[in-house]
Amino acid sequence: MINAEITGWGKCVPPAVLSNHDLATFIETNDDWITSRTGIKERRISHVDLAQLAYVAAQHALACAGLEAKDLDCIILATCSPGTSVPSTSSRVQQLLKADNAAVFDMNAACSGFVYGLQTAASLIQSGAMKRVLVIGGERLSQILNWAQRETAVLFGDGAGAVIIEASENDCGFQGAKLGCDSERREILFIDDFGTDRKRFAGVDGMYTFHFDGQEIFKRAVKGMGGATTTVLEQTNIDPQDIDFIIPHQANLRIIDALAKRINAPSEKIMINIEKYGNTSSATVPIALCEALEQGRIKPGDQLLLAAFGAGLTWGAATLKWGQRVTPINQSTITLPAFEGTALTLLEPLIKACQEIEAAKA
Repeated sequence: MINAEITGWGKCVPPAVLSNHDLATFIETNDDWITSRTGIKERRISHVDLAQLAYVAAQHALACAGLEAKDLDCIILATCSPGTSVPSTSSRVQQLLKADNAAVFDMNAACSGFVYGLQTAASLIQSGAMKRVLVIGGERLSQILNWAQRETAVLFGDGAGAVIIEASENDCGFQGAKLGCDSERREILFIDDFGTDRKRFAGVDGMYTFHFDGQEIFKRAVKGMGGATTTVLEQTNIDPQDIDFIIPHQANLRIIDALAKRINAPSEKIMINIEKYGNTSSATVPIALCEALEQGRIKPGDQLLLAAFGAGLTWGAATLKWGQRVTPINQSTITLPAFEGTALTLLEPLIKACQEIEAAKA
């Protein structure tokens, strides 16, 4: 049997930090209000496009696996904030990497995108169709937020995480996943003018309409991730007590706590880094995976559980057994271009425009 093993991992988080105190300078909020409701203290704002974030994360994952870009058979970019839709942003990532032998495509399952991409890559490998697949979760959500809308402006950040999945004969790797979508209430997390449904030449003001029902999202997130977790553990015949480490989507600390209670998981088994990055959508799980490895929290042979929930309303959970290597084979020196400004200076034109549009509507 061909196994699909994660052999490389890497992340890219922009240097510009937007703190809760920074947000309070232009939105009616404060650090206590945000932290108590979300667990978020700060988030990152990118000075480069999404493809560059994904490229840097990919380079670190390739070095970690001891591979070169020409070794890749496929690149999957999970994102709901592509730099370009035609052509795909993944084609730009391929261009930057010079991964000339790789098939490429973007995948949009919102915050569940990386888990969706993981199963897709594993299926391509286990079928024998491919041997090495790069899966990236990356977002630049700062460019589509309404920076005058407190409910969503405080939640999201930019970043990218990537893994290399290889065909392997080792007794480890991807074991199974349960994916799904609760589309009955898709409108509770919805950008209704972000696509070809948006009317052209109709006085469009350049700002997207972000519908967000926090209470309903909370209930459905816990139900979706919890149900997927129960199902995938049953399908793979894994006892919940045998899970060594859990990497959940970093959307809200309350959601993570509720999920932990639902599956009776102790806090020491759960990766949490939402306080540093906020919700980076499809990037949260791979970034958290990278940091768990950096911190030594994942051991050789560990049984892992990944879970996510996103717009659509998509949900998914996956299990995998970690291999024997928990440190990189090589280290990449690739970094983002230098940036000497601040998150506030980056966002200043967007903040001003959003405030002016909201004032005109009032």
